[in-house]
Amino acid sequence: MSLHYDGGATIIQDEKEESLSEDGVFIEIKKLGGNCRRIRSKIGIEASLDTVWDILTDYEKLADLIPGLAVSEVVEKNDKFARLFQIGQQNLPLGLKFNAKGVLDCYEKDVEILPHGKKREIQFKMVEGDFTQFEGTWLLEQFSKTKNEDNHQVIGGEESSHTTLSYLVDVKPKLWLPIRLVEGRLRKEIKTNLSCIRDEAKRVITAFTSL
Repeated sequence: MSLHYDGGATIIQDEKEESLSEDGVFIEIKKLGGNCRRIRSKIGIEASLDTVWDILTDYEKLADLIPGLAVSEVVEKNDKFARLFQIGQQNLPLGLKFNAKGVLDCYEKDVEILPHGKKREIQFKMVEGDFTQFEGTWLLEQFSKTKNEDNHQVIGGEESSHTTLSYLVDVKPKLWLPIRLVEGRLRKEIKTNLSCIRDEAKRVITAFTSL
């Protein structure tokens, strides 16, 4: 087991790596064998599930929100399905850039009502691109705050909702891509992506409440 620091977050490294960064993003990386990794991550967002869902499924606008996503184009779209062409770009030392591109199929699932709230997910899979395997799930879980300061039930509204956004992906790069390089870049990219989605949700809510 080894212990090191990455951007202010402590990472414990053995069969899996865990970190809780200062901005509230949790990430766990698990080795599945060979050069395959399973990455689990999550972030809490003070917004409704619908607000976060609308941000995630505005696929072409994602390139404007997420710094490492250079291109996000909708190739095909119909009810609860979208095929995307995306190019991710990361800066490397010595002025180099790391680019990864691919075609992803996204399947939007229906809302599932839970005793404590509701959940919804997007399942995705890369069908063409720079990875042998790249598939996973965006999971949104809304937990409603049922009491206000006067101990009365709160019904609906952005201020009464908390959504946990989770991102799970199994990734296996092609042989010419070093897994340690990909793993490190994905960790940083996922942290940034989740933080950007949380910031956009906050911006949407602020704009709505100021009307």
